[in-house]
Amino acid sequence: MKLNKKERQERLQNTIDQTPFITDEELAKMYLVSIQTIRLDRMELAIPELRERIKSVATHQWNETVKALPIDEVIGEIVDLELDEKAISILDIKEEHVFSRNRIARGHHIFAQANSLAVAVINDELALTAKSEIRFKRQVIEGERVIAKATVSGNDEKGRTIVNVQSTVENETVFTGTFVMFRSNDQKGDAKL
Repeated sequence: MKLNKKERQERLQNTIDQTPFITDEELAKMYLVSIQTIRLDRMELAIPELRERIKSVATHQWNETVKALPIDEVIGEIVDLELDEKAISILDIKEEHVFSRNRIARGHHIFAQANSLAVAVINDELALTAKSEIRFKRQVIEGERVIAKATVSGNDEKGRTIVNVQSTVENETVFTGTFVMFRSNDQKGDAKL
């Protein structure tokens, strides 16, 4: 059922408020209109394009900065960060991330996004991956957006920090990983990886 313009714009505003990382293409499918209509609606509502929304969300949500590595070494774009708690990054899969013959993303890019996010969430100058257990759930193809969410879940028996990462494409899980992170201030002082 198509909505009239006023109803569509009200729902569009609510949808973007709830999921600021949604693309114009996804909105067009959701509301059964063209991408151009979505862009015009956004302009009338003074809603910036996706890239600007991402930057805005990141600016407003970051209370702290990444300590364990330079921000430009994180694979993907961090859009949320609470050190030692949680983090979110976005990676748009482009031509340079895929195999040329089948347009499927190379796994090391998906892993690198998750691993670098696990490092970035650690509130320490030194954070290294001591161990990881990963699962690829499905292939990711060129043009898809991977949203990785890292959550610090506690410590292991050696005092190393455990970070769980789940990567999704349009709310479908494509990758999961559990990363055991060594840090310079491990609670038990065990410097052995």
